[in-house]
Amino acid sequence: MNQKVVKKQQNCKKCLVCGLKNDLGLKASFYETDMNELIAIFKPLDEHQSYPGRLHGGIAGAILDETIGRAIMIQDETIWGVTVELNLKYKKPIPLDQELRVVGRITKDSKRLFEGTGEILLPNGEIAAAAWGKYMKMPIEKIADFNEDEQEWQVVSSDSEPSEIEI
Repeated sequence: MNQKVVKKQQNCKKCLVCGLKNDLGLKASFYETDMNELIAIFKPLDEHQSYPGRLHGGIAGAILDETIGRAIMIQDETIWGVTVELNLKYKKPIPLDQELRVVGRITKDSKRLFEGTGEILLPNGEIAAAAWGKYMKMPIEKIADFNEDEQEWQVVSSDSEPSEIEI
């Protein structure tokens, strides 16, 4: 199934998941879709391994957490998700050096909290890992001393940005 990309979300410079200037980071790109889902695209490096050729489970948890937590920004880009609880289920080994997709969505939303689910998809479309999480809604100024310019919080586009993403 193809999902139409509606918007690309920001990256920053040093985040483990989205930091474009973090040499050991995932450098994930996040796309909001017409299905009200957030899709992350990333390619894990050898430095992200646990067993040879396999993505470390903690890194898999990090990308799922970030994708589900960012999904709230589809509704309001000034609200950030702060993880309260995250449950993971690992189903298949996750390879390195291959482009992977992570899908996240909001499943429950209230004034202060939201819940969501997400999956890491293998290139053949199989679910390699799944997560459920609960998050507190907070503006960034209540979370950290965050300066958008200093952190280079911006949408970085290239000529190869997808207009649709196959899930």
